[in-house]
Formats: sequence, structure tokens, C-alpha cells
Amino acid sequence: MTRLRAEDLTLAYDERTVAEGLGVVIPDGSFTVIVGPNACGKSTLLKALARMLKPKLGAVYLDGEVITTYRSKEVARRLGLLPQTSIAPGGITVGELVARGRYPHQRLLKQWSEQDESVVTEAMRLTNVLDLSDRMLDELSGGQRQRVWLAMVLAQETSILLLDEPTTFLDIAHQVEVLDLCADLHEHGGHTLVAVLHDLNQACRYATHLIAMKPGEGIVAQGNPTEIVTAELVEDVFGLPCRVVPDPETGTPLIVPLRRQRVPVAETLTAR
Repeated sequence: MTRLRAEDLTLAYDERTVAEGLGVVIPDGSFTVIVGPNACGKSTLLKALARMLKPKLGAVYLDGEVITTYRSKEVARRLGLLPQTSIAPGGITVGELVARGRYPHQRLLKQWSEQDESVVTEAMRLTNVLDLSDRMLDELSGGQRQRVWLAMVLAQETSILLLDEPTTFLDIAHQVEVLDLCADLHEHGGHTLVAVLHDLNQACRYATHLIAMKPGEGIVAQGNPTEIVTAELVEDVFGLPCRVVPDPETGTPLIVPLRRQRVPVAETLTAR
């Protein structure tokens, strides 16, 4: 029995159904990445796993219980979520924002403690933002801010982390920086990570478990990237003719799009 799973999910916004019949098992201790083209339901599935979206049908199970039976604070003590768009109040420092991750552990008669302070400091150390603790959040670069948000989620002290497109709007160097940090949290921190990523090559490089989704069909493949990612799967899911070769650095699948067929300009003009 894994800690986080979903059975027979139908996900919808009002009357618009996004995906039906989804069955997902998140392997404990995995770095699971959800991939697929736009509008296939990747972020919607993540929201359902985080209890931010109630399924129209089916259920999400956390630690053996239907997730909707838990109180919000109890869910936040068991899993952390980094949403796609994180908004912080103006005039807040890095340390103040990370400290907000301790909210699920606060009680009416048990406020800030030495343990809270220690956890927040360790979260900032792990994400390499400790020296930024007194800086204003809006003064930081995109990569720095994303590491601060990760520190806040880590301060919740949950072993399951859900990350919705954590590299969006970052340049390639900061994308790798954030994903390397996620890999460290998975490999050395013992966290189970579930992330939505757009870049299939990055997904194959970092994921230990991959979930591929397709519009209208839901989940079409699940497993280790080296076992399920083929040229046929990529073309079926993304409509992209390609070759799949070993990444020279990691040996993981590397998707190389086929060269497009060029039509000579003279022939095009003649046809007109």
C-alpha cells in the first residue's frame, strides 16, 4: 500500500470534464513526473492529489484514507504543495515567508518554538537561501525565489512534496538548478516528489517514475522512463516524430525531433 494513490478519478471544472477513469499509484520514495501536452489534465490531476480539487467521481487516498476525510491542517502536515503560481504578500522577507511553512504545526496554545526555528533554518540551509533570510522576497531573482518557495514547503516537514511546474518562467540554468535541488531532496532527503513538467527531456533525466497523459485519453503510460519512453509513445502523446537515444550524460532517454522535410522555395512558388 503506497501512501498516495487515486482510483477511477473523473476530474472536471463545472460541467467541463478534463479527464476520466484515472488510476494513479505514486511509488513511495519516488521522484514521479507527470508529462503530456497542454490541456491533458496534468495540473488538474496534481490538484486532485493535493485535495485542492474534489473529484467528480472516484477518490484520492492518503495513508490509506480518503483524502477528503482529513482536516486541511492534517493534510498539510502530511503533504506539501508548491502551486504553479505562488503569490506572496508585499514587503515580506525570505525568513518570514519560509516561516509560514510552520503554520500547519501551530496550535492555539502552542505557538512559535525552538523546534520551529530549527526546522525553518534547516529548510533554508537545504535550499541554499539561508544567507538571504533578511532579504526582501521581491528583490530576488526568479531562481532564488523558487528556492525560497521550496524552502517554505520543506518547512512543513512533510515527506511528500507536490510541485506544479516548478521551472515555469525560469531560464535553462535556473531550471537545472531547481531540478537538481529536487533530485537532492529525493535522493538524500528521503522525500517522495510528484512534479508536473513540460520539458520531456528534463522529465526523463530526473524522474524515477513517469506518468504520461494524453488529451481525451487520460493516462496512457506509467513506469520508469527508460522502460516506457519510446519514439512511438512520444509521437502518440505529443504528435512529434522523433528518435529516442541515450542521454550522453545520464543514459536516460533523450528525445531528438526528426529533421523537418523542407519544401524548396521554387517548388512552392510553382505550386501557387
